Amino acid sequence: MSREPNVIYVGRKPPMNYVLGILSSFSGSNAKKVTLKAKEQAITTAVDAVEIARHRFMKDLSIGNVIIGTEEMPAREGEGRQRMVSTIEIILTLP
Repeated sequence: MSREPNVIYVGRKPPMNYVLGILSSFSGSNAKKVTLKAKEQAITTAVDAVEIARHRFMKDLSIGNVIIGTEEMPAREGEGRQRMVSTIEIILTLP
């Protein structure tokens, strides 16, 4: 999990790992809002995790907001300039 409360950072694990994180966040702390954050290729995993959680496990879960953007990342070794990286934040809410 992350240091921020009710924020899940999506990486390279399978979507079901993040589905479990979503379910745990809502049930463990009685939260009404959970945010998934992802960059680059992890964006598809985040979307998959949200859809699995909504359609299979929590029928009353809804998407509160989706924020898309671009971040500047430092240049990799051997590259001369910074690179732009796509990002997404998906905010899930319960009634």
